[in-house]
Amino acid sequence: MGLNAYFTFTVVGYHGTGPVPYRLALTAVFVEGFVFIGLSLLGLRQWLARAIPASIKLATGAGIGLYLAIIGLTYDSGIGVTTGAYATPLELAGCHPSMRDEVTGACPGSDKMRNPTTWLGIFCGGIFIALLMTYRVKGAIIYGIALTSIISWPRGTAVTYFPYTELGDSGFDFFKQVVAFHPITNILNVLQWDLGDAPGAFGLALITFLYVDILDCTGTLYSMAKFAGALDPKTQDFEGSAVAYLVDATGISIGALFGSPPCTAFIESGAGISEGGKTGLTAMTTGLCFFVSIFFAPIFASIPPWATGGTLILIGAMMMKAVTEINWKYTGDAVPAFVCLMIMPFTYSIAYGLIAGIFTYILLNGIPWALEKLSGGRIRPPLKDEAETWTWRIEGGLLPGWIRRAAGGKRDFWRPYEEVEGVERGKVERVSSGGSHDVAGREGVVAGRMKELEGK
Repeated sequence: MGLNAYFTFTVVGYHGTGPVPYRLALTAVFVEGFVFIGLSLLGLRQWLARAIPASIKLATGAGIGLYLAIIGLTYDSGIGVTTGAYATPLELAGCHPSMRDEVTGACPGSDKMRNPTTWLGIFCGGIFIALLMTYRVKGAIIYGIALTSIISWPRGTAVTYFPYTELGDSGFDFFKQVVAFHPITNILNVLQWDLGDAPGAFGLALITFLYVDILDCTGTLYSMAKFAGALDPKTQDFEGSAVAYLVDATGISIGALFGSPPCTAFIESGAGISEGGKTGLTAMTTGLCFFVSIFFAPIFASIPPWATGGTLILIGAMMMKAVTEINWKYTGDAVPAFVCLMIMPFTYSIAYGLIAGIFTYILLNGIPWALEKLSGGRIRPPLKDEAETWTWRIEGGLLPGWIRRAAGGKRDFWRPYEEVEGVERGKVERVSSGGSHDVAGREGVVAGRMKELEGK
């Protein structure tokens, strides 16, 4: 939620007190999506994902796992095990909401871990799901969330999601509707193209959205692809990456028309991957379920946070396996990886973690490289041989294949050369299997054509 919080509290401001009006900020998001479409077509977003050092990419996956876990531990979106205060930014919680300090949000020592909903989330939303996953039960996550929600819906219990308060009564009245539909009235009319007195603020918001979004999406897509086992170890890319980035960019602009902050790929995809969903059919099914949920909003909006918090923690645990692949032998790889892994959950932002990790990597590897060059190789880190090799010349190149083929004059540049080679090789083989006259001549033609194809 880091990007949404930035949009709400920094760009627009509380009740519109920020430097950029709400509609103008949405225009910045709308423009950002089209900029991303251009960057995706040119292959720059894909190249950035492949060019990030291996240790940082591995740490990104683990950092996102910790990010999910800390979300699952909090009050507003999890089981409520942790909270923060001025003196202790992170401490044990689990108290009744009414016992929390109104200013700091901290829990008194006498009531810590006394909230029944916390224990319900731990056991039904966490341990129960983990046991089902141990026995490879399909749909384990859904069963755990459903069980916890059903237990939390009856009123008058210690774990109810609808207490007898003004907020609880309002939530229960909405829940009883079961099916509801509210039309969107301001669609396609929320953007503001008159920059007015805020062109500088608009430009700042656009640039910030660009770099935060590109790093957020890059880290998420790469980590999810690796988690799904779809990453090519040579090219550091995954099948259909260009289309994935284009869909992400298009979704950002479409979301702005509906009045939404940047709609990009989010880390909750890890829950679907953990259940075995690794193809486009999964995305189509999820989209269909989202469409259905529009009409059953009262039910889905009444799922308590302690029902889903345990799931986020479990997904985070699965994603931590990437830590074992990080090169901990060399400081230039280990420290940037740890910084990236640490900053993501503690700042509530994937992008900030990537920025911190890349910046640390540049310093810890750039300075020793410069000293080694200036000293003629005399000043060299003792364990430099243990460092991972990094180069921007990644297999596959900077620009996508269709641009290189179009620049080379290939008319059907959208088709890879491999397809043409297969057709041409078939023609050559048919020539070589022709009549018996002029065998030497045909063999010469075949050999020359095959060499020409290999040159291509």
